[in-house]
Amino acid sequence: MEIDPDEESSLYRTLAGAVVPRPIAWVSTTGPEGVDNLAPYSFFNVVAVDPPVVMFAPVDDDGAPGGLKDTPRNIRETGEFVVNVVTESVAEAMNETSATLPAGESEFDHADVTRADSHLVAPPRVAESPVAFECSRYDMVDVGDSTMVLGEVEWVHLDDDVTTDAKLDVEKLDAVGRLSGSLYATTDERFSMERPP
Repeated sequence: MEIDPDEESSLYRTLAGAVVPRPIAWVSTTGPEGVDNLAPYSFFNVVAVDPPVVMFAPVDDDGAPGGLKDTPRNIRETGEFVVNVVTESVAEAMNETSATLPAGESEFDHADVTRADSHLVAPPRVAESPVAFECSRYDMVDVGDSTMVLGEVEWVHLDDDVTTDAKLDVEKLDAVGRLSGSLYATTDERFSMERPP
């Protein structure tokens, strides 16, 4: 089978099903009116280390003000957000925060997720997440019908139970990745290969 992107009405299923597993950015923001928002995005990755920049790319919402969902709109208006890492213990709560809620209702409360104070930014982080990146808006780029949000990491929270010798230990972080549709994957099965010289 061959697919011509110019003739295919939607490549989402193929792209989202082949680029797997995708890490999940569980993004918390606070709107100008003070409502805390929390939403998951699986188009997420690291962009640079110096400066430390991460990105996520929500699909635009034609029915929303300015075409942006709450999360990117809040970031555009306030310049701050937190990326919380999703682990198996919070996967169900993360899924609950993808629900469409009435304006003014917080996903933190809807999913019974605990707010924790951030160090440098106003939005709270998810207390149950073992890794959180406090970010300032680096840039926002329109890419087709999505908005790529780039955030510079200003502060990092690491729970002691995912560290060894004060460094993140990937063997202890049971991160969850998105596959396609309603399927997810864990990172508890690992193998190693030495990189050739």
